[in-house]
Amino acid sequence: MVKGFIFDLDGTVYVEDQIIDGGKEAIQYLRDGGHKVVFFTNKSISTRNDYVKKLQRLGIDVSIEEVINSNYITAKFLKQNMNSNDAVYVIGEHALFEELIIEGIRLTEDPNLATYVVLGWDRQFNYMKLNLAYQAWAKNRATILATNPDRTCPVIDGQLPDCGSIIGAMEGTIGRPIDYIMGKPSKLAADIVIRDVLKLKPEECYIIGDRLETDIRMGNDNGIQTVLVLSGISTKAMLKESVHKPSYILQSIKDIHQLQFNSHLPITSN
Repeated sequence: MVKGFIFDLDGTVYVEDQIIDGGKEAIQYLRDGGHKVVFFTNKSISTRNDYVKKLQRLGIDVSIEEVINSNYITAKFLKQNMNSNDAVYVIGEHALFEELIIEGIRLTEDPNLATYVVLGWDRQFNYMKLNLAYQAWAKNRATILATNPDRTCPVIDGQLPDCGSIIGAMEGTIGRPIDYIMGKPSKLAADIVIRDVLKLKPEECYIIGDRLETDIRMGNDNGIQTVLVLSGISTKAMLKESVHKPSYILQSIKDIHQLQFNSHLPITSN
């Protein structure tokens, strides 16, 4: 039976520009078995085309239809919900702006016109941007959404603050949670990748990632089997403290062949 495999990228398939040892072979193993493979990243600072080029550079053949990022989910949401009078104020980097513009989303720098605020990872984030977002909310009660909730992003020598830090600044300013999270672990993201991209049932799919609070939570919340890899953010110590428990644990995607696709395999620390 054909299964669907949803791979996270940073910390799962690669870390920065280094592919996980055995990663290329693991993905090919699944494809050779007739299974569907897609890649889903919460990272908003690169476009889907950027990810296609990076994966190909690392030796993984991939098409843009097999790559999903949080910008793509954000654009889908906005297209479904905005009307002709709405406009969006964006905190983010070039990739986010580019992908929203490609999808025809109306953007504005004027908080008086903004009825939506989109928060993305922005390494040039500052007080002025926060104030403009706040003014859109204060004057228009703008709907506030974020591309992803990730607090940090893994890099070779540690971690960097991600979109979660910008969400924290916004929530501290408005005194309540923002309205929507677009990427993992949202149900919107799960529905799009399962229904529209893989075209399978949730129980026929696996999500493989290194984050308990995004990858594993999205799978558990939406009936998708979950595989935690220990090659990125999450550790065994973090797993013990977390309410988000995976169906399986692997050291890395190199060990993907250990999964038994037609029967339940107990959690393993191999």
